[in-house]
Amino acid sequence: MQRDALLDAARTLLSEGGTEALSFPALAERTGLARSSVYEYFRSRAAVVEELCAVDFPVWAAEVEAAMERVETPEEKIEAYVRQQLALVGDRRHRAVVAISAGELDAGAREKIRAAHGGLIAMIVEALAALGHEQPRLAAMLLQGVVDAAVRRIELGAAEDPTEITEAAVAMSLRGVRG
Repeated sequence: MQRDALLDAARTLLSEGGTEALSFPALAERTGLARSSVYEYFRSRAAVVEELCAVDFPVWAAEVEAAMERVETPEEKIEAYVRQQLALVGDRRHRAVVAISAGELDAGAREKIRAAHGGLIAMIVEALAALGHEQPRLAAMLLQGVVDAAVRRIELGAAEDPTEITEAAVAMSLRGVRG
């Protein structure tokens, strides 16, 4: 129960102020716990980050996968893959993961984030193979690069409306994967 409250507070801190906002005193204040109690649950800030990745990323990935399963053709799957990730940008879980990945992390936390992103990329490889790509894994990584760029653009509060960014990313992705 307390661990969940700490993780929820961490999500809020990260989404509001980035990695700089995530501190044990701030977690203690948000949850009403003593700072020493926070250390009973997490040994470091990196441990909080790792736990958030372990808890939140699978939920986020499952939402992307579910969107892809609701459609049939490879092109529709690619579109769902891009759209669902960009739709999740406003979600606190996603905003926390973006803030985390922008910050300084230890090697263990970075590896967990890389592995989680690898799972996302693996979801789209089959659709790209069905379109005839000779290197579907490479194409998937490049496609994820388009998504990541669109995510950053939306997160930065770019001049374009998030809907415009999403439509441009979808169009670029679909044109790119068709060759």
